[in-house]
Amino acid sequence: MMNDQTNPKSKRKARLAENEAVIVPGEQSEVDQGMQTKESAPAIEDVGEKPSSESPDAIEQESRRSKQDDDDQLSIPDVLPVLPLKDTVIYPFAVQPLGVGQERSIRLIDEVMRGDRLVVLVAQKSAEIEQAGPDDIFNIGTVSRIARMIRMPDGTIQIIVQGLERVAIGEFTQEAPYLAAHVTLKPDIQEQDDATEAIKRNVVSYFQRLVALVQNVPEGVAAATLNLEEPRQVVYVIATFVQMDLELRQKLLELDSVRAKLENLSSFLAHELEIFELGKKIQTSAQEEMGKVQREYLLREQLKAIQRELGEESEEQATINELRRKIDEAKMPEEALKEANREISRLEKLSTASPEYSIIRTYLELLTSLPWSKSTGEKIDVPRAREVLDKDHYDLERIKSRILEYLAVRRLKEERMAEQAQRSKETADTENGAGTGNKRPTQPLISQEAIRQINREPILCFVGPPGVGKTSLGQSIARALGRKFARMSLGGIRDEAEIRGHRRTYIGAMPGRIIQTLRRVEANDPVIMLDEVDKVGADWRGDPSSALLEVLDPEQNYNFRDNYLDLAFDLSRVMFIATANSLEPIPAALRDRMEILELSGYTEEQKLHIARNFLLPKQLEANGLKPDELTVDDDALVRIARDYTREAGVRNLEREIGSLCRKIAKQVAEGKATPIHVTSDQVPEHLGRQRFFQETAERIDRR
Repeated sequence: MMNDQTNPKSKRKARLAENEAVIVPGEQSEVDQGMQTKESAPAIEDVGEKPSSESPDAIEQESRRSKQDDDDQLSIPDVLPVLPLKDTVIYPFAVQPLGVGQERSIRLIDEVMRGDRLVVLVAQKSAEIEQAGPDDIFNIGTVSRIARMIRMPDGTIQIIVQGLERVAIGEFTQEAPYLAAHVTLKPDIQEQDDATEAIKRNVVSYFQRLVALVQNVPEGVAAATLNLEEPRQVVYVIATFVQMDLELRQKLLELDSVRAKLENLSSFLAHELEIFELGKKIQTSAQEEMGKVQREYLLREQLKAIQRELGEESEEQATINELRRKIDEAKMPEEALKEANREISRLEKLSTASPEYSIIRTYLELLTSLPWSKSTGEKIDVPRAREVLDKDHYDLERIKSRILEYLAVRRLKEERMAEQAQRSKETADTENGAGTGNKRPTQPLISQEAIRQINREPILCFVGPPGVGKTSLGQSIARALGRKFARMSLGGIRDEAEIRGHRRTYIGAMPGRIIQTLRRVEANDPVIMLDEVDKVGADWRGDPSSALLEVLDPEQNYNFRDNYLDLAFDLSRVMFIATANSLEPIPAALRDRMEILELSGYTEEQKLHIARNFLLPKQLEANGLKPDELTVDDDALVRIARDYTREAGVRNLEREIGSLCRKIAKQVAEGKATPIHVTSDQVPEHLGRQRFFQETAERIDRR
């Protein structure tokens, strides 16, 4: 952008008296007023109205004028006066006001105005030089026409110049009373190809975005650049309005190729645009965060915003800020929030080299990752739950009935509690409307105890031999409830800390498996299956079954305290389902806290239905067979269950059916025609000789 003049007018006039010529971007209104006031500064000459370079109309007029100049093939004298400029480069197509203060420069202007008004404007290499000579100026300048001249009361001159074309300065013919030299026109090399057009459009786009971010560019300039057809016009017009170093300005003037000019200008604009956008982002971020605060606090926050954008924020501070954000998002209860804020205050005061730093950080990360208020349970739908259970399991009517009873009771309790809350609210509103003012009840409409009674989950324990579907039944219950499912195998654990966790005073302390499971499922109401609860051991390290007493007690687990967490966590929304093969190893106190549901073995008829509806389709899919490629009659399934398995469950039955499917898959792969039907008599051909015999037949054979 043009250089801003912020000094008082008296200082500016004194400076003009010492300079050759300087650009005066803010003086156009003063120039126009001076031209209309004959008493203060009568104009010597006026070559028609020339708009300032700050007017979008000037761009369009210069665009039309440039086409006419190209048609007329601009011709200039062999020798022209040279006017050095300080920190200023005049481009072709530019219309700019200049202030002239030195005596030799004023004489130059006077003589030029008597002739053809043409003068070569060229930048000085250094602004420190007062009387610039031939060696103190660049070799490439711009031949310009003086459009207006005004004599000011203080003896200085204001002129408006119009850039015409680039010229190369040759041998100087005189140095006094002003500089004059041989000059030759040096037109730009204009490439007419798609690459140049693409770069031109890119430059215009950058300039439009830049104008939207800055305040000192006249309105309409960006739109006016869209009407420029020639790439060289785009370069010179945009370069006139963009603030850049003298070296880059002169480089744009000296380059012969218009494409090279566009490439350099595009690179510069992209860099400037990035800086302005970053500055605006920092400013906007600081304003949104701060609001009405003291100036010192505002400066401090702006500095933080700058450091964040530049990547200079320390890793420690970034960690603290991230933990604070997670604490705010976790929606912890009051006790946990108080503890988290206390620990993060301690963390801020510790060095990263301190051993306690990593301990506190790990603890805070656990706190923020726990599902304090995240639930996944869907609205209770009893018919859908029955459908899910019937689809996944055959028979087990007692188990299904118990689950459906629980769902129905919970739904009714929620509906009744909602009705009670609505009635209480209406009563309170009626009392307030009767003239009691804006009184509010001191107690909540629904007590925490009532909510806890609704959320209380049954503690079920499935007892039965292996393979009867205890674990899969737990998965089906989770699907019916619309909750997440997690499984914990308790077989063989002997350490109480597996359940309650370790205290943080120990190196390598970790939370218990209950808290870890909740953290993994990211919900506070999952279905957790405690598998093999009858195989929990006990030794000198503790008794895990005793630790399970609090977990599985509905009267206590709403306030469960893990040794590592050391905070109350509500487990009342979790539905625990334990499994066991027998009741005898389970301690009486633990057995008393669970509702025992026994799953006895299946009969042959039940196994037939399970094999037909569940096991056979599963194995067909697992072995790559289509349903119409293998058919097995009921007698064959019964014979497999009777003669090749002897168990209460169906695990071995599934294995034998899988073996049969693999045999058939091999035949299909070898090219045997399908469908293949397996009867009872063909079972030994695929599965081998009979493995088990009926006891009655054995007794008869022995006689």
